[in-house]
Amino acid sequence: MKLMTGLLAAILLLAGMGASHAVVRIADDRGGRIGTYVDKYQSLRTSGETVIIDGLCASACTIVLGAVPHDRICVTSHANLGFHAAWDYGDDGRAVTNPEATQMLYSMYPTAVRKWISARGGLTPRMIFLRGKQLQALYKPCYLDAQASANRPGSH
Repeated sequence: MKLMTGLLAAILLLAGMGASHAVVRIADDRGGRIGTYVDKYQSLRTSGETVIIDGLCASACTIVLGAVPHDRICVTSHANLGFHAAWDYGDDGRAVTNPEATQMLYSMYPTAVRKWISARGGLTPRMIFLRGKQLQALYKPCYLDAQASANRPGSH
């Protein structure tokens, strides 16, 4: 009976570890259509998975900041968030800023990110980047960075 109880406890422990350590890594995402990302991140929000931002997350990719709870997002030293105004193709085929979509996008971001964007002139056609110490002040570091620095030669 003790063996069976021990086995059951081990199975439950391993099952719990698998669920709590499920992660999605964002490393080179240049964005796309807002609706596609809203749908994608809504399912990510309900999945309970953690998001590791470990490289470029630009344009619509940044919707992840508002869609996934803050405590389930971490950033590595390589994380780089790019923000700009939303746009559509005009009649002549050129990009034209869409003020309504830009406001909707802006409203999706957490307050601290909105403040950072506003301090830089808001969402405009020009891309602005949140990275380094400014980003690390807003989001927790990922375990990956701590593990990588612990495994570097000469970092004992």
